[in-house]
Amino acid sequence: MEYPTKAPDLESRAAKMLREVFESGRPLTYVRSAEEQRVGSVLREVGLRLLASTTVPVWTWSLTEGMRCDDEGPKAGTHDPRAALDFIAAHDGPGIFHLKDFHEPLRGSPEIRRRFRDLYESCLDRRKFVVISSPIRAIPEELERSVMFVDLRPPDRIELAALLRDEVQRHAAPGNSDGASEETFQQMAVALGGLTLDEARYAVRRALASGRRLGPESMPALLEEKRLLVNRSGYIEYIPHGASLGDVGGLEHLKRWLLERRKLFQLRDSLSADIVPKGILVMGIPGCGKSLSVKAIASCFDLPLYRIDMIEIFSGRHGKPEGVFVQACRMMEDMAPAVLWFDEIEMGVTSTESGGEQGRIFAFFLTWMQEKARGLFVAATANRIDLLPAEMIRKGRFDEVFFVDLPLDDERIEIFKIHLIRRGVDVDRFKLEELTQFTNGWSGAEIEQCVVSALTKARLEDRELTEDDLIGIAARLVPLSRTMREQIDHISRWAFERAVRASPRRVV
Repeated sequence: MEYPTKAPDLESRAAKMLREVFESGRPLTYVRSAEEQRVGSVLREVGLRLLASTTVPVWTWSLTEGMRCDDEGPKAGTHDPRAALDFIAAHDGPGIFHLKDFHEPLRGSPEIRRRFRDLYESCLDRRKFVVISSPIRAIPEELERSVMFVDLRPPDRIELAALLRDEVQRHAAPGNSDGASEETFQQMAVALGGLTLDEARYAVRRALASGRRLGPESMPALLEEKRLLVNRSGYIEYIPHGASLGDVGGLEHLKRWLLERRKLFQLRDSLSADIVPKGILVMGIPGCGKSLSVKAIASCFDLPLYRIDMIEIFSGRHGKPEGVFVQACRMMEDMAPAVLWFDEIEMGVTSTESGGEQGRIFAFFLTWMQEKARGLFVAATANRIDLLPAEMIRKGRFDEVFFVDLPLDDERIEIFKIHLIRRGVDVDRFKLEELTQFTNGWSGAEIEQCVVSALTKARLEDRELTEDDLIGIAARLVPLSRTMREQIDHISRWAFERAVRASPRRVV
C-alpha cells in the first residue's frame, strides 16, 4: 500500500524526531509501532532531508524478502538475519537500514545479538543508521544502552492532510480535483487525530462513499467511522454530545465561565500555557445536570467528546489497570483537541495510598493534569465528593471546581420548559410558576421524569397534556432530597467553602 508524499517544505512530527535522532549520531534505533509501512515512509522522508548534498537511500529487510532498496529486487543471500547484518557492515556510503520484526532474531540468537552490537562500531560516524521496527518492545538487556528506543506516536496533521489530498485525488473523477480547500484538509486532519494512517484512510473512504465530496457534509460519516475505531478499545467511548448550553437549565455561573474561557481555549496555540484552560471538576447532587453539562462543554468548545470508563479499566480485561489508564491518557493526548470526560472520578483515581495501584494511578493523574497537551480539556464529574482528597480539588489541578446544587425556583421553571419544548409541547399553555410549590427540592432528573410520566398518562388516554397532569405527578413524587435528606445536606455543607456554586447561592 502506498503512503502519501508530504509537500517538500513540510516535515511531519515523526520525521523530525527520527531525523534529530540520526543527526545526533546514534547508529542504532528501535521504533515501536504497528504501522510498519508508515515507518518506511517516514524513513524515506528523513532520507530526503538528512544530508544537504544527497538523498540517503533506505534499505528494507524482512525475513521473507531479504534486503532490498526501494523498487529494486532483493539482494541475493540476505534473507538470513546474520547475512543482513553483514550486508549493513560491508555497505559503503550512507544509508538507512530498516529491519522489520528484527526483535525475534535478536531475542533468539546470541550470535545475532553479538553481531548487532558490532554494528554499533561499524556504523558510528559513517552516516549509516539501523532502525528496527516492531509492534512490541523487546530489546535484549545487553543492547539497552546502545539502542535508542522510540515510541512512534500517531500521525500528525501534516501526515493526515497529505493522506487526505491523496485520497481525494485518487477518488476524484477524471479532470476534477474535487474542489476541496486546504482549510477543509486541515479541519479533516484535526478530526482524524489519534488514528493510524490506515484507520484514517478507511474513515476518509467512508466519508467519500456514494459520491460525497470531502467537506462539512462528509464529517458525520467520517466521525462515525472514528467512533467505531475508538470504541474498539473497550475503555474509551466516543460520545456524540448533541447538547448545547441552552439545553442546560440554570447553572448560570458555570455557563458564564465556559463562555469566557472558550475564546482562550481557541487561542491556545498563541497563549502562555498558564492561562490556557485545562479542565474543570463538576461535583454535586445526583441528577442535577453534571453529565449534561459535560456534553454542553464539548458543544460550546466545538470539540469531540470522549469518556474514559474507569470500571472497564479496573476490570482487568484489558491488562493491568495502571498501564491501561496511562495508555488511555496518552491515547487521548493524540486525539487532541478534544474534551475528555472522567465520570464519577472519585471511584477510580482518588486513593492516596502510595503503595497501591490506585495510589500510583492517582499520582500519575495529578502529574498528567499539569503536563498534558494543551489541546485536551478535562471535564471530571463526581457524586461522592467527600471521597475527593485535597490534592484533587486544590487550585492548579483544575481551573475551577464547581458545585451543582438542587435547582432554584426559576431554574426549575426553566428546566420544565426545556423538557416540554423538547417533546413538542407548547409551554405558553401552562402556568409553570404554580409548579414550584410542588417541586421544592427537586433535581433536574426528577423534573424530566415528571414531564415524561405526565406525557405518558396523557398519551395513554389519547389527549393533550394538561397542567393538572404535571401537578398530579408532582404531588405524588417523593424527591431524593427528602428520602436522603441527611446525605444531601452533608454534600451541601461539604461543598460550601470548597467549590464555586454553578448557580446563584440558595437561600436556606
